[in-house]
Amino acid sequence: MRDLNVAVITGKIRDLCIKANYGLSEDMCRNLDRAEESETSALGKQILGQLRENLRIAGEDNIPICQDTGMAVVFLELGQEVHLTGGDLEEAVNEGVRLGYTEGYLRKSVVSDPLIRTNTGDNTPAVLHVRIVPGENVRITVAPKGFGSENMSRVFMLKPADGEEGVIEAVVQAVRDAGPNACPPMCIGVGIGGTFEKCALLAKKALTLDTEARSEIPHIASMEDEILKRINQTGIGPAGLGGATTAFSVRILTYPTHIAGLPVGVNICCHVNRHESCVL
Repeated sequence: MRDLNVAVITGKIRDLCIKANYGLSEDMCRNLDRAEESETSALGKQILGQLRENLRIAGEDNIPICQDTGMAVVFLELGQEVHLTGGDLEEAVNEGVRLGYTEGYLRKSVVSDPLIRTNTGDNTPAVLHVRIVPGENVRITVAPKGFGSENMSRVFMLKPADGEEGVIEAVVQAVRDAGPNACPPMCIGVGIGGTFEKCALLAKKALTLDTEARSEIPHIASMEDEILKRINQTGIGPAGLGGATTAFSVRILTYPTHIAGLPVGVNICCHVNRHESCVL
């Protein structure tokens, strides 16, 4: 059994909130490079160049890469051999978010009541997903989620008879409906199976996967490629102004489901697709 003070988790989450908002991950940088080289639309290529320029300025001036620094989504894989000490885990996570967003000068976008709309002032609470796993390590992933793209996400409760083609059509339709509102080029996370809430969680988690990899399940990998091809054939393009680069990637996670259902979650993310991870 390993003892771990929750203050360590607080400090790491603080750092991850800042790091995720101040720079693009390496795979997303490569996606942008490839897209700018291959984009056939002159305007689309120009927009991709402007996105690159935005990243350069943000890096040189040490400012966030996007003004919407998101609501903090935290995935925490907790080893079952870890004994947490020093306080409440959820409070420790929220303290890390509070420190990250205040000390990192990140925009505070969370309201305490979804209808009364009073800002909490420190971007807390986070949305926390905890999974107990074997071992004595703690893996933390912080994924700040802006709501231009989050608002465009969907859940479809398909019939089993809809099958693979029905899933593909649903995802492509979600992207068509999003159009320019999700700040394309997009990254698409898809969750298939489980229940109403499980497929949405899978879709969110799928956005934290390597955008350059593919599923280890052959028919799912084939679906990732087919959906990406069809999305890029829509012509929505960078910033929704036309072009061949509507999405950088499609990643899919699956889960067993009921004989009567085929739940599909589609979580859309903008071109920055922010997330950072560490292992304690």
